[in-house]
Amino acid sequence: MVTIGVFDGVHRGHQQMIGQAVRRARQDDVPCVVLTFDPHPSEVVRPGSHPAVLTPLARKAELLEAMGVDVLCVLPFTREFSRLSPEEFVHRVLVEHLHAAAVVVGANFRFGHRAAGDLDTLRRLGATFGFVTEEVRLLHDADVTISSTHVRSRIGAGDVVAAAEALGRPHRVDGVVVRGDMRGRTLGYPTANLRTDPHVAVPADGVYAGHVIRRGARLPAAISVGTNPTFDGRDRRVEAYILDFDTDIYGESIGVEFVRRLRPMTRFDSVEELVTAMDNDVRQVRDLLG
Repeated sequence: MVTIGVFDGVHRGHQQMIGQAVRRARQDDVPCVVLTFDPHPSEVVRPGSHPAVLTPLARKAELLEAMGVDVLCVLPFTREFSRLSPEEFVHRVLVEHLHAAAVVVGANFRFGHRAAGDLDTLRRLGATFGFVTEEVRLLHDADVTISSTHVRSRIGAGDVVAAAEALGRPHRVDGVVVRGDMRGRTLGYPTANLRTDPHVAVPADGVYAGHVIRRGARLPAAISVGTNPTFDGRDRRVEAYILDFDTDIYGESIGVEFVRRLRPMTRFDSVEELVTAMDNDVRQVRDLLG
């Protein structure tokens, strides 16, 4: 049993499709294989157009494993690969290498050079090579189609609540804690400064309530995204103040989950005004996250 896609975000629409593949695999007593690609096909076909990444490969693997997927197959997406015709893709990948008995894809599935293949093409080739094709309809909430593009737009606007509704969980950014300006500690709010992957989907500048995921624990946090305009900062950063926490975590890999945007990023006229705002941010986090 094979299901195919980029699956960036592993959002509720993806979950619906993958869930169907997992159930079918269990019924047929065969492994469930997710076939995906790296890097994102857009970056190869249209260099420089790489969309913001919702789930890096390692995070995607974690989510898929939790859903019951047996094998994650990651194909390097290259110029040469992008030139395969639909027939070549099916024969080389699905038949020769994966020996697919059934393939589950979304209603808008396209494949092959210049996206020449669609669902009907896959059904026709499946009849030739001996596998069945199952279609999963797109998932809608009211008038919105649940898609990676929709999730990216909500994150880019800072609407992490709507993003979480589409994802089925809070949006998360992973990275390594590195040393920053060390200014937060002098203000009474030491922060974990996160070094992230270059294409990761970071929410709009502002202050957020959320959690830091560390060694399996979810720790409430006030999260700042932006350039620290009060101090004329230039580098855009993700920094998290973990409530009631005073442990050195430099060099550790953590996740930062965004639950709700509290306010936009603001330039204050004095450090005192900034600290007052931070005091209020932390109170809101406590009230919101309990």
